Amino acid sequence: MKRENFGSRLGFILVSAGCAIGIGNVWRFPYVAGQNGGGVFVLFYLLFLLCMGVPVLTMELAVGRAGKKSAVGAYRALEKSGSKWHIHGWFCIAGCYLLMMYYTTVSGWMLGYFFKFASGTFTGLDTESVGNVFAELLSSPLEMSFWMIITVLAGFLVCSLGLQNGLERITKWMMSILLILIMILALHSLVLPGAKEGISFYLFPDVQRAAEAGFGNVITAAMNQAFFTLSLGIGAMEIFGSYMSREHTLAGEAVRICSLDTFVALMAGLIIFPACFSFGVQPDAGPQLIFITLPNVFVNMAGGRLWGTLFFLFMTFASFSTVIAVFENLLASCIDNFGWNRKKAVVFNFVFVLIASLPCVLGYNVWSNLHLIGGRDVLDSEDFLVSNLLLPLGSLVYLLFCVTKWGWGFDKYVSEANRGQGLRMPSSKAIRFYFRFILPVLILVILVQGLL
Repeated sequence: MKRENFGSRLGFILVSAGCAIGIGNVWRFPYVAGQNGGGVFVLFYLLFLLCMGVPVLTMELAVGRAGKKSAVGAYRALEKSGSKWHIHGWFCIAGCYLLMMYYTTVSGWMLGYFFKFASGTFTGLDTESVGNVFAELLSSPLEMSFWMIITVLAGFLVCSLGLQNGLERITKWMMSILLILIMILALHSLVLPGAKEGISFYLFPDVQRAAEAGFGNVITAAMNQAFFTLSLGIGAMEIFGSYMSREHTLAGEAVRICSLDTFVALMAGLIIFPACFSFGVQPDAGPQLIFITLPNVFVNMAGGRLWGTLFFLFMTFASFSTVIAVFENLLASCIDNFGWNRKKAVVFNFVFVLIASLPCVLGYNVWSNLHLIGGRDVLDSEDFLVSNLLLPLGSLVYLLFCVTKWGWGFDKYVSEANRGQGLRMPSSKAIRFYFRFILPVLILVILVQGLL
């Protein structure tokens, strides 16, 4: 069976960026920046994105493009005879399933909130009532299941149409609308009274605030965010390397993906911080920022129903772009490893993901007394395994595979990365030393810190 490729370079960049752009950009980035000194955190984040995120992204794409298969098959095609690197490919697949076991639920929350704002559910509510809307959503297994099922069904319907006609075509439209929405929302926030203080809090490097948070904490938080924002380590990006042409170098494409991802993260802060300061709301409120803090801001804002609707439409697209990108990885893995056709892969994965997503839904109501890893609920336990274990450990495996003599090898990796036109990956002794000895230590720091 001939392997499908992206129809255009733009399609590859938007789909790859869509996989990276998700709830972490809009949900996690602003509140972590707020807690860690604003502009100081942002500067460290950009530095680590360049020296950690871009190199590991090129490695995952290189394995995909050279191997022309999903994770297991690509490792098998490139590894030395008798070696077992391909075993990590199965962990990549498990990581993608585990990610979707809770991400579909959170994506469903975004969709649900979009409809709630559009239908006027929040109109006229006081602060306590706004918080109760989220509490009622979590306490209802039926409502949570409904939005999760819609998300899973829509995701597999898109992917059932194929790479070019489904994933690429829909993502182009979604990402275009997402970028327009985020600019409209940011411009609106910038003209609110008190916006200037919000921008200063967010982007002005406040050394004193960073010192209060602890410079060590700020640096590790920035390192974490730069690393996790790209969803590296579970083959989610590798699959798009397997679909891409060799017309352009991987360093150039990685920089474009990271730039788009970072643009969305930075713009999300420009939406949230000015609005929070304008309405006297705590901007470092943590994860509840999206579902309790911001709805309260929209409720008190002129035209709040419209702005709330647009914001959660943006959030729906941001999360759904990740959902369909990871679904494509799951389908490709079944097609490559078991020889299934796309239809069979879609039916199996639709049923499996639907059932596997139910524990997360029930973890907030029927199974609310169930505490797993370190006393965490179901969603947080699943997220802990993906974010703190599989992503950093998987990235370390990709790195070692690409730069050591026991794996694919540094020279072969650089040769693949530099095929085509564009920004080239240097192969100097300094870069070789950094990739072999310093970058693995940085990733180990993230892994150990996450597990502790």
